[in-house]
Amino acid sequence: MRVAGPLRIVVLILTAGLTWIMGSILLGTHGTGFSRLQQLFSSPENAVTTEPRARKYKCGLPQPCPEQHLAFRVVSGAANVIGPKICLEDKMLMSSVKDNVGRGLNIALVNGVNGELLEARSFDMWAGDVNDLLKFIRPLHEGTLVFVASYDDPATKMNDETRKIFSELGSTNAKELAFRDSWVFVGAKGVQDKSPFEQHVKNSKNTNKYEGWPEALELEGCIPQRTVGTQ
Repeated sequence: MRVAGPLRIVVLILTAGLTWIMGSILLGTHGTGFSRLQQLFSSPENAVTTEPRARKYKCGLPQPCPEQHLAFRVVSGAANVIGPKICLEDKMLMSSVKDNVGRGLNIALVNGVNGELLEARSFDMWAGDVNDLLKFIRPLHEGTLVFVASYDDPATKMNDETRKIFSELGSTNAKELAFRDSWVFVGAKGVQDKSPFEQHVKNSKNTNKYEGWPEALELEGCIPQRTVGTQ
């Protein structure tokens, strides 16, 4: 009976030692089992990772504009519910939040040299007077940038002179713009070619995203600054 006690102690010590050795072998030969457990739980494969957010530049563009270029984003209205937006160089020129947009055509005039806002107005093309629009766009000076975003109906009150002026500003679609079409456009007074910054979607029962209106449009890009100022 006197030997049984010490034997139990020896057996317990040997069992504990063998268990520790086997654990170390199973978890790896380098370092202790405890250190290997730490490495296991802290390994990159077991860590919770999050994808880095894509960096956004001026006006939310995915890439920065080159030097001597103006970053812009123009968004048309969605049906007659969500108003349009016009952003230039990270400054919101027109939006519902600024409370300076309305049904029809929303137009911001900008100095093409320094990017400064000259004037921003909305023109009701359903129940308004087209002469108000003509007085706004007839006297434009050379180099003035013209940002346009439609909302609800951009064309019912348009006449031939209005369409001709927009065409001279670089628009390809102004001549065919119709009731409740979606339209976004950036042009300039004195351009020689058609503007690359324009989108147009026809109002059609077969393709409309909303019940009585086509989808909203979004246009973004970089406009070269002019080297000659507006007069």
